[in-house]
Amino acid sequence: MASDKLGRRYAALTGTVVTCIGGAVQAGSHGKSALAMMVIGRILSGFGNAIISTSVPLYQSEIAPAKRRGGLVVMNHIGMVSGLATAFWVGYGVSHWKTSTGFTQGWRLAVSLQFIPALLFVIGLPFVPETPRWLLEQGRPPDAQKSLEYLRGCDENPDAVSEELNEIKENVELHNTIDEAPWHVLFTDRNLLARLWRGAVLQFMAQMCGATAIKYYLPTVFLALGLSKDLSLMAGGIESTLKIGCSIIEMLIIDKLGRRRTLLLGSGIMSLSMLINGALPLAYPGNANRASDYACIVFIFFFSFGYSIGFGPNAWVYGTEIFPTHVRAKGINISASAGAIGSIAVGQYFPVAIDNIKSKTYFIFFSINIVSFIVLAIFYPETKGRTLEQMDDLFGKLLSDPERDHAVLTDEEHENGDQGHVEEQTVLGNSKL
Repeated sequence: MASDKLGRRYAALTGTVVTCIGGAVQAGSHGKSALAMMVIGRILSGFGNAIISTSVPLYQSEIAPAKRRGGLVVMNHIGMVSGLATAFWVGYGVSHWKTSTGFTQGWRLAVSLQFIPALLFVIGLPFVPETPRWLLEQGRPPDAQKSLEYLRGCDENPDAVSEELNEIKENVELHNTIDEAPWHVLFTDRNLLARLWRGAVLQFMAQMCGATAIKYYLPTVFLALGLSKDLSLMAGGIESTLKIGCSIIEMLIIDKLGRRRTLLLGSGIMSLSMLINGALPLAYPGNANRASDYACIVFIFFFSFGYSIGFGPNAWVYGTEIFPTHVRAKGINISASAGAIGSIAVGQYFPVAIDNIKSKTYFIFFSINIVSFIVLAIFYPETKGRTLEQMDDLFGKLLSDPERDHAVLTDEEHENGDQGHVEEQTVLGNSKL
């Protein structure tokens, strides 16, 4: 696991280098081997992006103070949608490069532009500190203290910094009494499984809600609503650009309203938007009513707002918060894999569905968002304002290996286990689930 072995910073650096190699292979594709080079380049870029997409929010969550953690991790989502918007506008610009050179080289330019932000990222990474939690895991307390002091700034109360460092240290020492956690412990330990399925389901829902379809096929969606090809591409760029502003709004409110409320609000908005996009084309088929088509377009933008304050950033914020330090990277990777499965599923079935059942496809997304709303309301406790070390209060503490080895199940212990389960449900109940 790159984030555990190399640290959060250098895992991100490694992912960036791999992504750039993949981009270079794609941009250089030519001749009889062009298709093979493109496929290999895409695989490398996907692998590198997988490392980046887990190590960066992991880093952000571990360096942020509890009261500001949500907003800081949302910055990762802001960066993602900013990149998406840039890609849309680059694609729009290249589509107007009508010369023979533009036809043969325009796409290479579009692919190669990724090296500019990647270079800035690579240059800047060595100058940011490693996370105190990872440094303590590596047995480097002095470095961890320096890192935390730097991150909290000179204005922070020294006693508060010492208290936070001690809390992190105690948590790391507790989990260090457990042997290096293998992957399967996330599935066999009940308290870890309670975190894992929440993180994985959240990532899966974030892809299945319809956002992946909108992201991949937005110009096609706009074409179906009667816009011209050029206007569809432009509208895609506008929609992606507006997501930046929506994500900034989420950054400002997530630590005030909390993760749960913004997730529920976002799911509600997306449900309504998908319902409108499913119903209006049925009522006015064949672009017979322009007002109906424009209303659908407006609600696609409304959907993007719901995603930007809900699943988009929160899938990463919540997922990076709930796992204990020694399995955090593994938990985030498994959760992200669930999201990738959802993304692949939507990417495959959406074009088939839209060809066969037309706007009824949006009723599928409407149903998914309604189910997601219910699942979020019942099973997801609020994590706002809690330190990463306090997540055990929500999801249960882990037993060290010696405790596991000497545990003897008696009738009394069975009763205690039942009480512990009730207590866990009570904690969740106090979170207004």
